[in-house]
Amino acid sequence: MNVPSNQDTIAAIATAAGESAIAIVRLSGPESFTIADRIFACRAPKPSQRPPRTFIFGHVMDHDSLGANGNPRRIDEALLLLFQAPHSFTCQDVVEFQCHGGMMSAQRIYRTLLAQGARPAEPGEFTRRAFLNGRIDLIKAEAVIDMINAQTQRAATVAAEQLDGCLSQAMEELYDNIMLVLAEIEARLDFPEDDMPPLEEEHWRPVLSRTIETLEKLLATWDQGRRVRHGAVVVIAGCVNAGKSTLLNSLLGRERAIVSAQPGTTRDSIEEGFVLNGIPIRLMDTAGYRQTGCGIEKEGMARSDHLRRTADALLYVIDASEPLRERDRRNLAEAPLDRTALVFTKIDLGIRIEQTDYPELPAVFTNLTAPAERAESVKNLLAGILACGAENLEGTPLIAERHRNLLQRSLLCIREAACLLELDEGSHVPATIVLRDALSCLDECLGKTFSDTLLDTVFSKFCIGK
Repeated sequence: MNVPSNQDTIAAIATAAGESAIAIVRLSGPESFTIADRIFACRAPKPSQRPPRTFIFGHVMDHDSLGANGNPRRIDEALLLLFQAPHSFTCQDVVEFQCHGGMMSAQRIYRTLLAQGARPAEPGEFTRRAFLNGRIDLIKAEAVIDMINAQTQRAATVAAEQLDGCLSQAMEELYDNIMLVLAEIEARLDFPEDDMPPLEEEHWRPVLSRTIETLEKLLATWDQGRRVRHGAVVVIAGCVNAGKSTLLNSLLGRERAIVSAQPGTTRDSIEEGFVLNGIPIRLMDTAGYRQTGCGIEKEGMARSDHLRRTADALLYVIDASEPLRERDRRNLAEAPLDRTALVFTKIDLGIRIEQTDYPELPAVFTNLTAPAERAESVKNLLAGILACGAENLEGTPLIAERHRNLLQRSLLCIREAACLLELDEGSHVPATIVLRDALSCLDECLGKTFSDTLLDTVFSKFCIGK
């Protein structure tokens, strides 16, 4: 990808395609006010001579299409909003045209802006300029796309907190703590003739201990952050006719999967979504296990095995009215204890299974013929699994995958530095090296140091116009 110039004047439609009351076309760059003067007809004075942050009513004119009187044709009546650098989202001169909704008016205005010298904006280029011009750091820039992509109120809240700076502040505090220890060490290395006292434990251990503790707490939020942002995969598995499809329908509150007494009704996975405690759930019903010569069913069971191993949570369904099958025993022996719950079904037909076989797994006994109240029990069970550990994260920012990788490296560096500082003074120089590596990771998190490749990766996820 070519690195876009930060000084071109760029244009984009900032609202989604489709019918709407208004559409917004955005312009940013040094020629924004000049272009606005040329194409926007309004009462004097011209837009560029107006105070910033004012609305102007007028008409957008198409200079490439002349009417019968020889004057440019009107494209649409619109409101013009002016932002003067550096007091705008991009820290550049910005003009926004608010026209009638629907794509035609916005498209015509957009084409007119390009004809006047603007170029099409790249995905996320407005936010990229806000970052490059110092208005936001990279963590806040990532919060913008998280806000746009939020599927739940909880995801939107997490994004808003990150945009407000809670995660950036935590990173900055970590940075300051490491710098404090680094300054103590380097002062003794740079000025040995000043007879400074030796580096005692109280100069570094409490600070590095707090830093390690904070990093570990932030890293513990990754899994919960991933689920809030991207959702959790919940797999329903078990032997044939255990009640898996009935459970799926009960959790969704509608008849999504075919339910039949005939074994092997579900041969491929069925996926549906719902929201549970602010987490988007991808609920997957899978093919049941049994001995069969059918190649299609065997492939379905192979897929069930894969999904069962990779799920964020596994609801393993067992028919409580029959003795436990050997295939169930094998599957449960491989099940991840921290991500698995048992759903015992058909208890109205009698219970011939003891949960004491698997006391370490949370379980619910249910008769799914009364779906509403039974589904609620399963949802409560599922919520407990997905929230495991989250009760200790109250008020802590939730990191994303990019942050996780960098914070893991930073944590390793700080632990290594602590070990080095426990040795003699000869270890102080290598300790400063690894502490600077830790700082470098935090710099990259915040975007204080970056590559074009990193920015391309981050901003390619954005839509055009943001």
